[in-house]
Amino acid sequence: MWWENAVIYQVYMRSFQDSDGDGVGDLPGLLERLEHIAMLGAGAVWLSPIYRSPNFDFGYDVSDFGTVHPDFGTSADLDALILRAHELGLRVLLDFVPCHTSIEHPWFREHPEYYVWADEIPNNWRAAFGGPAWELDADTGRYYLSSFFPEQADLDWHNPRLRAVMTDALRKWVKRGIDGFRLDALDRISKDAELRDEPPAGGPPPLPLDPTDAELEHLYSRNAPGVDVPLRAIREAVGGALLIGEVFLPAADLGPYLEWLDVCFSFETMFAAGDAAALTRAITTGLTHGATGWVLSNHDFDRLATRAGPGNGRAAALLLLSLPGPAFVYQGDELGMANAPPAAASRDRHGRDQLRMPMRWDESENAGFTTGTPWLSTAEPEVPSASEQDGDPSSTLALVRGAVKLRASLDGPVAVESRAPGTVVVTRGNHVIAVNLSAGPQAGPPAEGLELEANPGDGHDLSVIPAHGGWVARRPA
Repeated sequence: MWWENAVIYQVYMRSFQDSDGDGVGDLPGLLERLEHIAMLGAGAVWLSPIYRSPNFDFGYDVSDFGTVHPDFGTSADLDALILRAHELGLRVLLDFVPCHTSIEHPWFREHPEYYVWADEIPNNWRAAFGGPAWELDADTGRYYLSSFFPEQADLDWHNPRLRAVMTDALRKWVKRGIDGFRLDALDRISKDAELRDEPPAGGPPPLPLDPTDAELEHLYSRNAPGVDVPLRAIREAVGGALLIGEVFLPAADLGPYLEWLDVCFSFETMFAAGDAAALTRAITTGLTHGATGWVLSNHDFDRLATRAGPGNGRAAALLLLSLPGPAFVYQGDELGMANAPPAAASRDRHGRDQLRMPMRWDESENAGFTTGTPWLSTAEPEVPSASEQDGDPSSTLALVRGAVKLRASLDGPVAVESRAPGTVVVTRGNHVIAVNLSAGPQAGPPAEGLELEANPGDGHDLSVIPAHGGWVARRPA
């Protein structure tokens, strides 16, 4: 399949490129910059939600699954983007939000049966961002389930009519030429129909959660039995289109999802990015359970350069792009962009603005992102712009392009180990990938014939993995 070794580039639409001076990125702006993504060697571009939305959660609160938000352009703009992307050899993936809608979606009033309701708060379920997961609807005097922000109401996938209208929306996008979907917050698609209380947690959660959410063992509010019913409906609707699951669970628990999906993100790898021993374990686990999408940052979690720790961003990127299976690059990571300074006035209630600042295309005012006032600050980070890095063989952009090109030749049996403190070593057939996330040089594995290094000019021989560095080389014959 085309995606099995592909690099998939995530575009956070609002912050990629503004074409009309209103300060918000849009589809025509993305069209202008598609060659940048194609030149990376990416196989697909994944778009953050482009649907109509009141933007309480910047597109993840959908009010119409079939309409392009006017901030981003028109239906014709999307058609032009799909056409040009396909000409460049890029597939186009949409971010689909199956588990909730905006309370401003017409369904919320016209089809309340599509949602999860109760006359009184029925249980102790918690919202992902803190507090109870039940909100009072003043119009009806009833409570609706809201697993994220109060403006987002959870859909009831037990309802066959709801399954029908949601899968119909997916079919229409496939018919338009969309090649696949990233399915948002998918562990929330199946909930206990009896709405039973969660028991107290028996220990720390396997993945980071809000402290109040982490107090409970999540048996009923998410990842409940019966996930096969909605996922089968989704798979039947999209046919062979790529399905990527954002399933916030450890790899060992992804089996029921991977019966219907092609790929699930490896969150264990993301949260281990700066710890070599934890990273070794996470990669090994991901490889063991299969169908792993390697992702070290996105619009919700710290950028790669920040998460990996000072000086480690390039080495971590080299490792990510050398692993078997699809790899996901969040816009700006190819430039080495780190978290932005905290904004004076945050637009996002969950504090994610630092991860979503506009792309730095050049050194002009507003970094070439817009001719108007940007929706989010383009405050100068400590990273050269795309135009400055283009053509510079020592740049992060050159490294990412080189790693994407090299991954096409990486094949064969895979093994992962940590040979020395702070290091991760992966063997792939005739190649060895070695990175060092520590502050001092470490002994390297047997290797010969250097093919790519994280930091050009380290001046090392292959018996050493330099501090905050790494390389890809051939294994000895």
